[in-house]
Amino acid sequence: MKEFTVRSEQRNQMIDITREVQRVVEHEGVKDGMAVIYVPHTTAAVVINEGADPDVQRDIMATLQKLIPGQSDYRHLEGNSDAHIKSALIGCSQTLLVKEGRLLLGTWQHIFFFEGDGPRTRRVFVNVFGKSE
Repeated sequence: MKEFTVRSEQRNQMIDITREVQRVVEHEGVKDGMAVIYVPHTTAAVVINEGADPDVQRDIMATLQKLIPGQSDYRHLEGNSDAHIKSALIGCSQTLLVKEGRLLLGTWQHIFFFEGDGPRTRRVFVNVFGKSE
């Protein structure tokens, strides 16, 4: 299992971590198998979606903000309930197939770290397993 950090600069942000995850796959030497990406944070998440057009990430963030506003009648005292809810809906892990040493992603798919309560430095864990050469 490998770990790397992600630094967000905004309260809500999507950060492309595809290259970092692919580097872990290459370092582990797995040719065919699976990669599990996990973020151990209750106000962050990991999502797979389009990475070619940055407007997709902006649309996702805007829609999340409309559905789950930053300020509402939340009871949690820290002022970040919206981030907890967004994280719960998106999820803290993703599992991807690895084929011939590469993440098996669709043409436009990228892996994004979702930050809901930044700016912060966060941890991402990647566990790759399967057949090596």
